[in-house]
Amino acid sequence: MAPVISSSIVVFICFFPQALAMIEGLYCGLENCYEILENVDRDSTKTDITKAYRRLARKWHPDMHKTKAKKEEAEQMFTKIANAYEILRDEEQRSDYDYMLDHPDEYLANYYNYYRRRYAPKVDPRIVVVVTISIISIIQYWAAWNNYNTAVTYLSKEPKYRFRAQEIIKQEKLANSTNKKKDRRNKDQIREEEEAMIRKVIEENMDIRGAYQKPTVYDVLWLQIILLPYTLYKYVISCVDWTWRYRIKKEEYDLAAKYYLIRRNLKISQGQFDALQDHEKEDYLLQELWIKEKFVVWKQQKEDEMKIKMAESARYKSYRRYMKKGGPGQMSFGPE
Repeated sequence: MAPVISSSIVVFICFFPQALAMIEGLYCGLENCYEILENVDRDSTKTDITKAYRRLARKWHPDMHKTKAKKEEAEQMFTKIANAYEILRDEEQRSDYDYMLDHPDEYLANYYNYYRRRYAPKVDPRIVVVVTISIISIIQYWAAWNNYNTAVTYLSKEPKYRFRAQEIIKQEKLANSTNKKKDRRNKDQIREEEEAMIRKVIEENMDIRGAYQKPTVYDVLWLQIILLPYTLYKYVISCVDWTWRYRIKKEEYDLAAKYYLIRRNLKISQGQFDALQDHEKEDYLLQELWIKEKFVVWKQQKEDEMKIKMAESARYKSYRRYMKKGGPGQMSFGPE
């Protein structure tokens, strides 16, 4: 005679996988999101889910109840209904939730899917990268122009350059003056025009280099990224050309190669090297500083000269006495 299986055991076996699928803290917790919205199942469309939510939202909205106890109960139900609706109306979250119902034993995968959807950035990362690079490019270009304007403003106020610019303006006025007309401008207008002319002359005649030179679009990060393949191509070609000419064929260094070796020995950037005066570069060439051995001797001589100059400096002697007494950490009780 076959053993009799109670109805409670049958019910437990049928609903055991679904019970395992309910995880505290994930989706709708220990309740089924479909059952919370009522009259919807896994075959329901998005429209059916929206209709069910709106019907229940009207029923359980806290404003629809009068007593405090009913309001608290309605708030709890309204929160659960809204949470279930948020999960089931989103196709991706609903797919992850259905996967959890079908695979209740895959805890790690279910946790990963839940938190991946919940905390993943809503904005496309590509948009974030584009916006970030654009902001950096704008700030970079603005800062470069600000540095250039600062340099021009400083030079226009420096007496030496200001006087030279005024001389150029006078010569141009004398060369262009054909008839004299009465100047009807006031003093402020004349002063503003004169300052603008001085600034223009300085911009046209001064060779501003280094970090304060006039910016170009090629200095912007966006254009540098776009031209990166071409830059890498030029770099590879230059390396191959350098190796072939100066390593294999043993040719004599040209002027550009000498400047490159000098800059590398000095350990300065291209912008810093361009900012050097022409007579300094000529002196480096006369000293043959592209040759490593001569550069080492020259550097040692400069360091020795600096030590002698600092040893003879009264200010440096005072500083050394100050450091011998303890430097910044010394304790003082007033003037000695």
